Amino acid sequence: MAPRIDLIGLVVSDMAASLAFYRRLGLDVPADADSQPHVEAALPGGLRMAWDTVETIRSFDPEWTAPQGGRRIDLAFACDDPADVDRVYGELTGAGYTGHREPWDAFWGMRYAVVLDPDGNGVDLFARLPAS
Repeated sequence: MAPRIDLIGLVVSDMAASLAFYRRLGLDVPADADSQPHVEAALPGGLRMAWDTVETIRSFDPEWTAPQGGRRIDLAFACDDPADVDRVYGELTGAGYTGHREPWDAFWGMRYAVVLDPDGNGVDLFARLPAS
């Protein structure tokens, strides 16, 4: 059997800040997870997402260092419609999160925007544009 993707893991510098961000995007993460060194949440379709503190990673990989020179991962969240992309982007940036690209109509037929999570990872928001 071929390997199958099962978990997406993020290394975070502030667990509570990261989890608060992803809760705003609708992920079901219990509030009592904020102080844990490793947290997992089930995603639709059986995939899981995990967050590990830098200290947790360094406990088994003492030489781990954060990537330099740009983002190494982007996560993409589907929105219900183009107006929802604008709404979610506005809510996140209004809550103090960094907007990387304001919403725009991409040439590939989607409304798109990019917000950065507390660790600087790109989080894409998208929805298909109506056919014209």
